[in-house]
Amino acid sequence: MKYPIDLHMHSTCSDDGEFTPIQLVQACKAAEIRVMSITDHNSARANAEAKQEAAKLGIRYISGIEMDCRFGEKDLHMLGYGIDETSPDFAEMEAYLFAEEQQASVARLALTRTLGFEVSEAELNAISNLADGTGLWSGEVFGEVLLAKPEYHDHALLRPYRPGGERDDNPFVNFYWDYYAQGRPCYVKVAFPALEEAIEIIHKNGGKAVLAHPGNNLKGQFELFDDIAKTGIDGVEVFCSYHDEKTAQYFYEQAQKHGLIMTCGSDYHGKIKPAVILGGSGCWVDPQDMEHQLGLSS
Repeated sequence: MKYPIDLHMHSTCSDDGEFTPIQLVQACKAAEIRVMSITDHNSARANAEAKQEAAKLGIRYISGIEMDCRFGEKDLHMLGYGIDETSPDFAEMEAYLFAEEQQASVARLALTRTLGFEVSEAELNAISNLADGTGLWSGEVFGEVLLAKPEYHDHALLRPYRPGGERDDNPFVNFYWDYYAQGRPCYVKVAFPALEEAIEIIHKNGGKAVLAHPGNNLKGQFELFDDIAKTGIDGVEVFCSYHDEKTAQYFYEQAQKHGLIMTCGSDYHGKIKPAVILGGSGCWVDPQDMEHQLGLSS
């Protein structure tokens, strides 16, 4: 079921988004989304033009970002809402992490080859929407390239992601989660800022810090949330495409327990997550209650 508020989506300013900021706003209008936020990975660049387009189309727009960060040894994502997208803090962070990801991409390529796959830098650059020949390759990019190579049509490692396979719903991102996410064979550690630093940057620039899709990033470690809730976060993404009803209920209760804002977001990317639709967060709270928590009520 679609929901009229979607506060988590990615444009081409992310390394894995399919649509431009303006195209995303127009898609939200078509999907009858009335409150939206583009939350690109470590980038606030989409917000200015998205905000202008949203105003033209009568959509309430909240400036956003999704920052990679680390809590102890755990990689997490922190959403920032209501930020000053013009702050140099975000441009500096984006430049720093872009350089870090370039180095990590080279290591990912080497690890991918140890799996028995041959893939060239040119093939990866051809579909990486941010790389522009500079060598920035996410796990989703590797998945898209490998699944398109005829010589690997019957490769055993790729069968789960092909039509009819158990991981075919979101093949590119599932390939990333299975091989490039933390603890997986092709994982490369990146020097992400500490969770507390991410919160500080968001707060410094007028925003609210909200932990993204905890049911996914904290899978098997939900007990960490009590400690995370004490770090100064303002909210938690209770409703998202990766949370079943039981998980959403758990974090709904955690938000109430810790006095946190509850948000909802699809984490829409386009082609890398075809099973994810705009507004498809599984949210079941009243839209007006959500807007009130976000300070948006008229």
